[in-house]
Amino acid sequence: MVNEENFRSGFVNIIGNPNVGKSTLMNLLMKERLVIATHKAQTTRHRIKGILTGEDYQIVFSDTPGVLDPAYELQSKMMDSVKESLVDADVILYVVEIGEQGMKNQEIFERLQKTNVSVIVLLNKVDLVSQEKLNDAVDHWHTLLPNAEILPISAKENFNVDLLVKKIIELLPKGPLYYPEDQLTDRSERFIVNEVIREKILLHYDKEIPYSVEVVTERFKEEITMIYIEADIYVERDSQKGIIIGHKGEALSKVGKEAREDLEKFFDKKVFLKLYVKVRKDWRKRDNELRRFGY
Repeated sequence: MVNEENFRSGFVNIIGNPNVGKSTLMNLLMKERLVIATHKAQTTRHRIKGILTGEDYQIVFSDTPGVLDPAYELQSKMMDSVKESLVDADVILYVVEIGEQGMKNQEIFERLQKTNVSVIVLLNKVDLVSQEKLNDAVDHWHTLLPNAEILPISAKENFNVDLLVKKIIELLPKGPLYYPEDQLTDRSERFIVNEVIREKILLHYDKEIPYSVEVVTERFKEEITMIYIEADIYVERDSQKGIIIGHKGEALSKVGKEAREDLEKFFDKKVFLKLYVKVRKDWRKRDNELRRFGY
């Protein structure tokens, strides 16, 4: 039961360069494996909200794609969502690795420098560096973002994460309960399925293959003891389709097995998962295809 008299609520957006630990941090803050996280850049393509509700607060976290200079239309759409995250937040969490000198997109960084929103710079992976390097990093970011608060953390080791939550709550305005107390995310079950399957593709395929893939769940039927799921994996070329399927379908079977196991843990129910591989030529560069896939 929430305490309405002193209730604080707001939107906290997580930004940063690719592969700095944003998604790992989001899952840690949520105490739930809500977003996919891999060692590869550009794992996150969409803004994904995670809703953390306590007795006297509700924090709506938003994980965003890694900041980069876009090379094709899909990446441009991804950067548009990052720009939006700078203006619709009550608090911005800017995640950096120690030793990092700046953001990979100067336009977005300049917007961050000019924002009136509260910014916390999170110096991630402090467990991997010396005190001297940490001190240098603190000085560096104080110079670039003098109005921001700076907090060393380790998402991997869960260092200072509880302190971060306390600081966020202090910065939030008094406000309403935006989502039901038991709601974890703004995304649908089908979206979660798409992301889990895409994570397995990112983990098991090399080079350009994972970045040429989009996943669409066409059937999600939940019954008392089982969830029946059918999903299409889209690639850009016929040659990529063969690689995804693999010799005698072994590669696709491995993706399906691991995705099914993760989905059973998430939904706490048995899952029947059927995957199909289809070709949509050059979908990442075509605006109509990107709209179809929700970008």
